[in-house]
Amino acid sequence: MDDLSATDPITPAGTGAGQPAGPRTIRAAAVQLQGVVGDVAENLRRLEAMIDEAAGKGARLIAVPEFATSPLPFRAEVHRSVLPPENPAVEMLRAVAKRHGCHIGGSMLIADGEAVYNRYHLVEPDGRTHLHDKDLPTMWENAFYEAGHDDGACETSIGRMGAAVCWELIRTQTVRRLLGRVEVMMTGTHWWTLPSNWGGLVDRTFGPLTQYNRYLSENAPSEFARRIGTPVLQASHCGQFRTDFMLVPGVPVTAPYDTEYVGATQIVDAEGRVLVSRSTAEGPGVVVADIELGAREPVVPLEDTFWTPKLPLALRAYWHHQNLCAKRYYRRTGREAGLAAARSASTGSSAWVEAPSERVR
Repeated sequence: MDDLSATDPITPAGTGAGQPAGPRTIRAAAVQLQGVVGDVAENLRRLEAMIDEAAGKGARLIAVPEFATSPLPFRAEVHRSVLPPENPAVEMLRAVAKRHGCHIGGSMLIADGEAVYNRYHLVEPDGRTHLHDKDLPTMWENAFYEAGHDDGACETSIGRMGAAVCWELIRTQTVRRLLGRVEVMMTGTHWWTLPSNWGGLVDRTFGPLTQYNRYLSENAPSEFARRIGTPVLQASHCGQFRTDFMLVPGVPVTAPYDTEYVGATQIVDAEGRVLVSRSTAEGPGVVVADIELGAREPVVPLEDTFWTPKLPLALRAYWHHQNLCAKRYYRRTGREAGLAAARSASTGSSAWVEAPSERVR
């Protein structure tokens, strides 16, 4: 598909007209957001202020988090954040990109046709917008959207760029589809940890897993850069939150799950060196660093496995269990609730259809 005109500036990943490859220095920034579940307007207000702050520090390439319009616990309020393809969040990103002459990227839940996707938007100063739908939802994220199928690569006015979010960074298939095709990676994350309210026995039993999960989250951008050979911008959420935890697929019984975001908002170079970092424990804010655009020979060869790191059995079991529970919810409830919210948003209606409850408090 060719580039679309300025009157219809959405461009799917893998298309566009970019500049020749070669090292170039640009000031980059990544935003760490503490958002409000389901409150798109408030989250956009916070994002715009932090994007303005980053641009005021000279950044011309700015990453905002995955699910930039709302955090994503397993709660019905999340459905309110599902938007149609053309929406106030995209309009805001385009307006701010034009105002500051910068490129901005982040993801949001989008209803397109009869499905909901976790869609990354990479917006250029002239309004062109490149898209990437996350390939596989993570755990309870499956309750709100389904898998995408594009490669995440695009040509822009500053060169070849790639988009990936959260656990896409720890899957080898992400590197395979982008290796040698991009000069910088725009990423975001929404990485949580194990519950803090399930008692001392759980804390003691799963303490090592909690530590390893935190290690994975903190090192994912560097390890990804070492395998793909480009700088990586990662923007994160921060703060504590409560979610419902699904226990059995198709059964409306859940457990309260208190947790927090882990990892860091980071900018790393093509060899995986951290140039600047802000831990999620430090709260909302902006990090800024100068990066050199351009691909290098990867420092680490790609593994012949599905996951880049070795995931413990307990973490893989958690992954499969929550995937199964959440996919069932999406088929029965989540998809239609998201589509209804997007239809309401597209007509300007203030009404919102409450998702049928599959939870027991």
